[in-house]
Parts: sequence; structure tokens; C-alpha cells
Amino acid sequence: MEGQKESNNGNKLKLLCLHGFRTSGKFLQKQLSKWDPSIFAHFDMDFPDGIFPAGGKSDIEGIFPPPYFEWFQFNKEFTEYTNLEECVSYLTEYITSNGPFDGLLGFSQGKVLKEHPPMKLFVSISGSKFRDPSICEVAYKDTINVKSAHFIGAKDWLRLPSEELATAFHKPLIIRHPQGHTVPRLDEAATELLRGWTVDILRCNNCGLNNNYDEMENGLIENVQKEPRTENDSKEEMINANAGKTEVEVLDAAKA
Repeated sequence: MEGQKESNNGNKLKLLCLHGFRTSGKFLQKQLSKWDPSIFAHFDMDFPDGIFPAGGKSDIEGIFPPPYFEWFQFNKEFTEYTNLEECVSYLTEYITSNGPFDGLLGFSQGKVLKEHPPMKLFVSISGSKFRDPSICEVAYKDTINVKSAHFIGAKDWLRLPSEELATAFHKPLIIRHPQGHTVPRLDEAATELLRGWTVDILRCNNCGLNNNYDEMENGLIENVQKEPRTENDSKEEMINANAGKTEVEVLDAAKA
């Protein structure tokens, strides 16, 4: 649209991708490589490393080379956080300096609050809703009017917090899978659903229909894993588990 600042190269949208605890941007890039590349074909994806070097042993040692990073630190109950303000300030500055970004994708602790420029979309993989009341009063006071997709694993130790996070968004797309705290493999049905979701976002953006939620249907799909899992997939799931989650039509994909 006339007067609207172009956010990236051509018609592509720019997506900020934040990795999980004590891993790296390159590791998240590897995790997402198991998805069909057509899903994010219309996006330029940026994979920065966390602000802090890993403060302890990384559970991906021996699977993926260092260095490893973390965004902030937290207790077992995920109710107390250390260096969170520094993390949010750093990411806000990163977004301002390297953006504008149209969306955010985060695995586990790789997420930011509402203290950043407006986004058009949000993808949460094993994400978690903050539980500190002082944070909730700011971050979740109002429904978050951003198109969002939430991957929730049946065996994820953060499954319930992931469910809680999804409720903070307007008409979230929820994709369920039978695995744990990991980036899941997607079957054909889930791939098609997610691809269509991203294409609709691009179409709305090009037509100036940003945040017009009546243009897009919300939905839920279960059990997205279909491809055979490898030994590394199982190990990665175990690793990530140690590193640390209206009414819609249910599309029942292949059981894993």
C-alpha cells in the first residue's frame, strides 16, 4: 500500500526465529529443516543466538556442535525468571535494528512479550505462558490480536502451559502431536494446513487486510507425525525435555 514501509525483500515477510534453552539459532534452523520448505517459502527467516552463553552443560552436546546460548534463566516451576528484562530489552533493540519483522517463531523459551513493535503472526512450538503475576498483568491483560499457530505435544512437560498460552491469542490455530518437548515432524495434512495458513497471511498482507481475523478460519489438527522417526529424533526429544508448554473442527491425521 502507498506510504507503507516495505518490510523485506520483495513480497516476502520477515520472520524472527528464536531457539530454545542452551541451543543455538543454527540448531533451530536444523530442527525446522524437517518441515516441508514450502511452508515458509514466502518468508525470510532470521535465526539469532541467545543473549547469554549457556550457563551449564547443553544437552545437545554430541548431537550438534557448540556454541550454545540461552535467552534467560528460570526455576523448575517456570514462575521465577532471571535476566528476563535484559532479554526483552535486547530483543526489542534487535528487532528495531534488524527489522522490521512481520512475525515471530519461538521454540520453548524462545519468545518475547508485548514490548516490541507489532507483529502479524506468531508461531509457538512447545511454548509456555509466563506464570509470574506481575508479567501476566502486562503480557496477557488483553487478548493478543496476532494470528498465531501453536504446536502442543501430548508428552510435552510444558503441555498445560502451552495450552494456556494459546488461550491468550485471538482465534489460535492449534496443531497437536503425540511427541514431547520437540519440533515435531509434520504429516501431509498438517503440512497442508500450515502452508495454507502462511499463504493466507501473505495474501492478507498484500491486500492490506492485516489482522482481519474474519478473513481466516481458526482450527485444530491432531497427531501430526506421520514420517518414521529416527534415533536422533527420539534423542532430540529426550534432550529438549531435559532442557527445561472457539471450539474448532478436529482434523484427525494419521496416528503415530
